[in-house]
Amino acid sequence: MAYILRNAQGNIIAASASDNLGVDWQFIEENVSEYIDYLENSLAKNSVFRESDIQLARVLEDLISMLIERNLIRFTDFPVAAQKRLIDRQTMRKKTQLSSILDDDPDSII
Repeated sequence: MAYILRNAQGNIIAASASDNLGVDWQFIEENVSEYIDYLENSLAKNSVFRESDIQLARVLEDLISMLIERNLIRFTDFPVAAQKRLIDRQTMRKKTQLSSILDDDPDSII
């Protein structure tokens, strides 16, 4: 489910993945090509910021891990939702590292 906001020319100028933000917002199916094109163009315009955000997230993950390893903070000091996100990210990174190892040497067995 998605909602869009159009300008006077009828072009999509904003989108919300789930919230109807007011009377001017219209419901649109997520598979409509106009909506998909808008999202792709928006992502392309902000790709520099996205890449920077991804890199910064990695730095923060590493910083948190280092602080925990040095007993400067405890994992349980984080709210439960943050703990879950950290565990999910660690799991994704481990899976990615394992698949990378297997991709490099298809004859290796773990």
